[in-house]
Amino acid sequence: MTAVAENGQAATQHMVRAEQIVKRFGSLTILNGIDLSVKHGQVVVIIGPSGSGKTTLLRCINHLEKIDSGRIYVNGELVGYRLVKGRMVESSEADIARMRAKIGFVFQRFNLFPHLTVLENIIEAPVHVLGQSKTEAKEYATTLLGKVGLAEKAHVYPHKLSGGQQQRVAIARALAMKPKLMLFDEATSALDPELVGEVLKVMRQLAEEGMTMIVVTHEMGFAREVADHVIFMDKAIIVEQGPPEQIFSQAQNERTRDFLGMIHEE
Repeated sequence: MTAVAENGQAATQHMVRAEQIVKRFGSLTILNGIDLSVKHGQVVVIIGPSGSGKTTLLRCINHLEKIDSGRIYVNGELVGYRLVKGRMVESSEADIARMRAKIGFVFQRFNLFPHLTVLENIIEAPVHVLGQSKTEAKEYATTLLGKVGLAEKAHVYPHKLSGGQQQRVAIARALAMKPKLMLFDEATSALDPELVGEVLKVMRQLAEEGMTMIVVTHEMGFAREVADHVIFMDKAIIVEQGPPEQIFSQAQNERTRDFLGMIHEE
């Protein structure tokens, strides 16, 4: 059944739709009226200085952070809340967990379980959250390890891996849940420069396969090559957005141009 937004239009033409999102931490406004739409299969890259609200926006999309006002839909479904007699009421933990299971999130830090092997890390959620058999989960995990170029590391513990290898395992772990949407929060920023390329290669491959992705990154080459749409955020708002060639070559806003100029000088 097609999910339908309150305005009667089909909500499922967009994988993500955020409307007037406001998020505050105490007196500090982190997101100030953010509107965002991401179509199925689209790669949206968010750039901007530290503290501009990029990570918080990602965390709101899967309800790791509660929003103060506005609405977020993923695949036509209201995120974190349900409407009761016109009022927004927070969803149950079970509903939030069910929704999160459809959204892969790759963090800056890898967050792998140190006491589990690579294979055990990947099958943990499919077995315990999705109820897959260990045999089924292991088969798919093995396929994913091949996909990220780590087939030979299945029985290795995380501390034996490089940072780039750990991040590729984290991507495989997120993909093991068969998500409809992948969120990447500075997935390469904790890595040594020579390891960045191997992670970006996997992300490029996902984009080519049609995975819907929202990527927060400082990797401007990746943004220019892979993104369908680039968003520049600063001081809690979206300052400018458009196709990569527009943002990187013909930015309209002075703040965008200044930011990109600083990045190029580094």
